Order: sequence, then C-alpha cells, then structure tokens
Amino acid sequence: MRLKALLFILFLFPLVAFAQDKTLFKKEYFVINKDTLPLRVLYPEGFNKSKNYPLLIFLHGRGESGNDNEKQLLNGANLFLDNKNREAFPAVVVFPQCATDSYWANVKIETDEKGKRHFFFRKGGKPTKSMSLLLKYFDSVKRGQYIDPDRIYIMGLSMGGMGTLEILRRKPNDIAAAVAICGGDNVANVRKYAGKVKLWIFHGEKDDIVSPQFSRDVIAALQKRGASPRYTFYPNANHNSWNPAFAEKDLLPWLFGQIKNKGE
Repeated sequence: MRLKALLFILFLFPLVAFAQDKTLFKKEYFVINKDTLPLRVLYPEGFNKSKNYPLLIFLHGRGESGNDNEKQLLNGANLFLDNKNREAFPAVVVFPQCATDSYWANVKIETDEKGKRHFFFRKGGKPTKSMSLLLKYFDSVKRGQYIDPDRIYIMGLSMGGMGTLEILRRKPNDIAAAVAICGGDNVANVRKYAGKVKLWIFHGEKDDIVSPQFSRDVIAALQKRGASPRYTFYPNANHNSWNPAFAEKDLLPWLFGQIKNKGE
C-alpha cells in the first residue's frame, strides 16, 4: 500500500512542477476606456530594464478565449518555459487573451447544417474589439525602454494564426518576423506585408477545421509579389499542427534570428 502511495506521489510530482512553471508567466492587464485585455507575461531570467530584449506576442486559438487570464497558456507556453530555450533566447514573451465574444481576426464565420465552420476573410475593415485592444497594447509595449524595436515577433495558431497575419497587415513596419500556424487571410491583404516581414507558415494537410488551402493561397499571393515565405505542411497532421511545429528544432533559432529589414 505504501509503495502504491509513493508511486502515486512520484507520478504527481512532475505534474505539480509543470503547473508551477506556468506561474512564471506573470498576470498583467492592459486597461483602456474600461476595456480590459488579460495578459500573461514571461520576462527573461535576470530581467534588467536597462537592457534591450526581443518582444514576442503569442496569439492563442478560439478554444482558449475568455477572461480568466489562464487558458491562453494551454498551447505554446511550454515552448518558452523550457529552460534551454529561456537561456538561448532571452525575450519578453506575451500571451494576451481574446474575449469570448470577440475574435483575433476580421473574419466572417458561418456554420453549416453539419456543424462545420466556414471562414470568409475580409479585406481591410476595422479590427475587432479584442484586436483593437491588442493593437493599442502593442503600440504601448513596443515603446518600452527594454524592448528592441528591431526584434519584435508575432506568433499564433488557428484563430491566432489568422490574427498573426492580420497584425502583419496592420503593423508591417514594426515586426521583424512572424509564425502563422493553421491560419489564413484574405489574399488581397498580402500586399501590405509582402516583402516587409519574414514569415514561416505551418499547416496540417488533413486539417478539417481550417483548410490548408488558406495557407497555400497566402503563400502563393506572397510569392506572386516576390516574397519568399518559409512554409511547412505536415502530410498526416490535422488541426493541431502546432504540435509538430513547436517540435521543429529550427523554429526558435529562425524566429529570434530575424532582425527587421536586414535580409530574409
């Protein structure tokens, strides 16, 4: 009986440690005109405001929306909490949380009789409430004395992948590089960021939630304008293509190796 209890405790220990790791992402809130954007912020080890650090903003998927300032860490947080990654790539990493009644991207969503969602990306248009808040936060934080203006990055998955491409068209002159996982955009918007931002696009070929064709169309539109986006399609991956994307050994070295307007 004691042996079973001991084994149970040993089994739980890494889970408890794992849960504690996420507290390294500090809870913060950006408030403007009574509207609130929940944030979780991971500062570099030995953070010093007198130094300049890269800024990475990570946009979660639809399932992590809300106002609990917790769920947005479900996917992606572990990548940046990894000790080796923290040591190799010291950066200010921000996970904002989109409201349940809003969306990161300016897209119309229709659900058919079978429950399948269909996405219609808009050309231009005003940002959603959550994206508007995020853009204001972005303008505020990028001016921080400890942020390197030449090393600002955006990364997101699913709804966040769509939001990543939307930020690129709204702030193309502020961002060095971006990673869009299983996202999409109206190809007419591509002209605003083609050749200005280094981009790596990921998608699962078997994605039955957000069609991989959306990513293919964005890539083709970028190439038509002379840009050379990096892209990876996983033949056997469905919607959760972020899992193999996060496992790419070159992902963070590539991302943090990009410097604004200094080559592909």
